[in-house]
Amino acid sequence: MVIVIAGPTGVGKTELSLFLAERLNGEIINADSTQVYKDLDIATAKVKNKKNIPHYLLDCVDITKDYTVFDYQKDARYWINDILSRGKTPILVGGTGLYIKAALYNYEFTDKDKNDYEGISNDILYQKLLAVDPDTSIHLNNRRRIISALNYYEANKKPYSQKEKNDKLLYDTIFIGLTTDRDILYYKINKRVEEMFAEGLLNEAKNLYDSNIRTKAVMTPIGYKELFKYFDGEISLEEAKELMKKNSRHYAKRQYTWFNNQMKLKWFNVNYENFDKTKEEVLNYIKK
Repeated sequence: MVIVIAGPTGVGKTELSLFLAERLNGEIINADSTQVYKDLDIATAKVKNKKNIPHYLLDCVDITKDYTVFDYQKDARYWINDILSRGKTPILVGGTGLYIKAALYNYEFTDKDKNDYEGISNDILYQKLLAVDPDTSIHLNNRRRIISALNYYEANKKPYSQKEKNDKLLYDTIFIGLTTDRDILYYKINKRVEEMFAEGLLNEAKNLYDSNIRTKAVMTPIGYKELFKYFDGEISLEEAKELMKKNSRHYAKRQYTWFNNQMKLKWFNVNYENFDKTKEEVLNYIKK
């Protein structure tokens, strides 16, 4: 059995994953596309205390490298099968829905997507996709997936959305989603940004800024690109903080939309006054 713990940023996935790993003889596989990279610690909210539980695909890729969903699929399946072969429970935890689906369903990716669309805007690409696949669920800003879907149509002469409907689950899997009231989630997101600064985010971002590395790994996570604007003198530090909070809230909203449309999660409303109660509710559901 494989367990998935998904949900928006800041909702409590890490704490629940550690609890379930302890109770269900589990080992954890990261399913966050930013946490795979080394040196991106505070802004990506990497787990600080692993409680001696093995973690995989966490802090393992150099920030100069381009780690694709194809790479993740291959690596995640390796660790899922390895953990299962040892009689333990793989627990995928994270907010990158495409990573989770790529690992668990019979998605087909190639190591390098064909790309004949250099210099074409996302809006135009998206319109091209809608013309051949009006039922697509791919987001306007997900350029890589739009190109993949266009290439799939070119090769197969049928919409990628039809392929998605035929995708099959490869493992016996329980899908858990954590959720909470929007105002509570936004409060926790705002508070977490302040905590990141208290933990040293400004220094972490400045070291990256001074390195002159501007790869996708560095420019994707919320936190660094906003602070780079501060270091460039474009905005104040307080404006950078507020931009981080705003972007994190918007990201959480997009995550909800994706999970609700793409995955059949069993949602649990988090009790933050007594998170132990939520943990036990999830555990009892899994055991049943």
